[in-house]
Amino acid sequence: MNISFYDVSVGTYQQVLGSVAAILDKGAVFAAEREIDLEEIVGTKLRDDMMPFHFQIVSVCHHSWGALQGMRDGKFLPPSFELDKNYQGLQTLVGEAQEGVASISESDAADLADKSMVFAIGDREMPFTNQNFLLSFSLPNFYFHATTTYDILRMLGAPLGKRDFLGRMKVG
Repeated sequence: MNISFYDVSVGTYQQVLGSVAAILDKGAVFAAEREIDLEEIVGTKLRDDMMPFHFQIVSVCHHSWGALQGMRDGKFLPPSFELDKNYQGLQTLVGEAQEGVASISESDAADLADKSMVFAIGDREMPFTNQNFLLSFSLPNFYFHATTTYDILRMLGAPLGKRDFLGRMKVG
């Protein structure tokens, strides 16, 4: 069995971005029912030493659509630490990431598979092959921030379950 770079990158990103979009929708409904200010959610953290909900969503988008752009361009930078989006703005950002990821064809992804890139943070640069970047950096970060998004909403009481996190699975 062969798994393509497209399946591992675009396919994975699409599934989880879809679940994050649905989780955000459920979070908004929950907040409205409980009269919780959505902007309180945007600033919520699991722990004091962690980044807030806002950063989790930005990072989900950055480690999917942004990662594909970085692999294409040969350079990936950390996401913005500015907390400049409200809840609806974060939902829009996820939608834009979904559209961007969906714009990558199988041949586009195949072209990325054998290229190299660098992750630049400050004056440090870490060289990666795109495959190693995807498997050892992008996807682990993507899942971490998607999970933390889910966890924050669950901590607040939103009625989410494992199926919400898994999203639309590929069956058959």
